[in-house]
Amino acid sequence: MSDFDNDPDLIQPGEIAYHLELTAAQLKIVHTALKSLYDDLGREERDVRAVVQSVLDKLPGEHDIRAIDLGRELKGPDLGG
Repeated sequence: MSDFDNDPDLIQPGEIAYHLELTAAQLKIVHTALKSLYDDLGREERDVRAVVQSVLDKLPGEHDIRAIDLGRELKGPDLGG
């Protein structure tokens, strides 16, 4: 057993490490970045691909992501008037 296993301040394997709230624009950027990373990883990086895929699986589907209008989102709320 390593010293890491005994440190209660370290995040343990499988433990939720962080909760993140994203705007629609941020979500679209994160999804796009992760998808690009996934597509660029080679076969020798199978473990990393699996982790990236597991994160993508937690996000809305590609159809929902495509529906986000980044231009509109970046303009901010329409306050009318």
